[in-house]
Amino acid sequence: MRKSRIAVVIFICLPLSSAQTSTPIRQFIKIDAPLVALTHVRVLDGTGSPARDDQTIVLSNGKIESLAAASSASIPKAAQVLDLPGYTVIPGLVGMHDHLFYPMGGGIFGEMGFSFPRLYLACGVTTIRTTGSLEPYTDLEIKKKIEHGEIPGPKMHVTGPYLEGEGSWALQMHQLTGPQDATRVVNYWLDAGVDTFKAYMFITADELSAAVQAAHKRHATVTGHLCSIGFREAARLGIDDLEHGLVVDTEFFPWKTPGQCPDQPNALDFISKLDLNRGPVHDMIDDLVQHHVSVTSTLPVFEMFVPGRPAIQSRVLDALSPDARSAFLANKVAATSVANIQKRYKTDSSPWPAAFKKEMEFEYAFAKAGGLLLAGLDPTGMGGVLAGFGDQREVELLVEAGFTPVEAIHIASSNGAQFLGELERIGTIAPGKQADITVIKGDPSKKIEDIENVEIVFKDGVGYDSAKLIESVRGLVGAR
Repeated sequence: MRKSRIAVVIFICLPLSSAQTSTPIRQFIKIDAPLVALTHVRVLDGTGSPARDDQTIVLSNGKIESLAAASSASIPKAAQVLDLPGYTVIPGLVGMHDHLFYPMGGGIFGEMGFSFPRLYLACGVTTIRTTGSLEPYTDLEIKKKIEHGEIPGPKMHVTGPYLEGEGSWALQMHQLTGPQDATRVVNYWLDAGVDTFKAYMFITADELSAAVQAAHKRHATVTGHLCSIGFREAARLGIDDLEHGLVVDTEFFPWKTPGQCPDQPNALDFISKLDLNRGPVHDMIDDLVQHHVSVTSTLPVFEMFVPGRPAIQSRVLDALSPDARSAFLANKVAATSVANIQKRYKTDSSPWPAAFKKEMEFEYAFAKAGGLLLAGLDPTGMGGVLAGFGDQREVELLVEAGFTPVEAIHIASSNGAQFLGELERIGTIAPGKQADITVIKGDPSKKIEDIENVEIVFKDGVGYDSAKLIESVRGLVGAR
């Protein structure tokens, strides 16, 4: 049996009209009119272009009808007008590592089918890829209920169950028995309605190759949080995306055995000393770019392991159930205490600050080399990264990594839409696209933290009240 001592375990919608929205949904809707005009608003369109001040956006029947300077815009007489000076509109975020489950402890994860869809939508995440499902049938049913207007939530790309090999630490994962089993699993779940897959830590090269071939044959994609297989080998096998970045890539460890997920007692310290500008890591970046393999950034789940950060927000604690709150705070203390650091890493100081900084540098270098960097949060780890809130934090951390606010928003919206093949519909603000946009008080192009000040989230032209959605899940994350 293969074993690992990994230090960290990471884990098309119809528009709604007044007639279609059910009573449970309607309590969260702030704007629902065939024509809506957002006037005198700042626009960050998601393309990477600079902010445009004093704009007017007209929404018509779930789509963006026009975008123009307020001084010259034509506003239909029947439009409901929102005058928004001091506000910014950005595209709905496209969360590319956005599970619907949450860590319950002991290798068990609970489906947050009630709270997480609401939190994603409340925070401006209008489309998600679940990027690994432990209850794929549940995820598919949630997707249907959202599409039918029965519950609030984002548009969903449901990932099939983890494609995991023998030796998994997670009790809820099927362990593949070989390439034929991998092909069977992929085809079964494509028939059931998923459209993407995630390979996991102990999968073999033959199993991954079979899964990729089966998925590509039916126009589905495969991403991976890998350990037994390095990034460059995965690229050669045809994988489409890689999760988490450099800190999970084992191919550089001198002690790694091919095809095995290695023990990693000094992994973070080793990674933090790698040179990105030349040598093996630089070559790996070039290889991924040449093979058109994307990388998904999940900085918030790593940040939790860095002593002294992040500042724990009251909104996060308020959303957690009492048991989940106590467990998270205990996990945070345990992970960053000197005694536990000495026990785990055989040193007096945590290796996480340097490794976290190196991960940021890697993601910046990958994007600047021409790689397609995606953004997600991964609400697993020690339990402090929550749906929606973590997506916003991801954008803030991309700015800390060196991207401008405009670039970070582009990564978190347009790049995700591009990977999903939906850039013609979502991901940027332009006439003809779906009206998936977020109204923010402030100016995140100058102060990225303003991205947390979401007030209205439009999905297919229907405006949801962010505060009401968040309040509706107070004390429930970790329970439902």
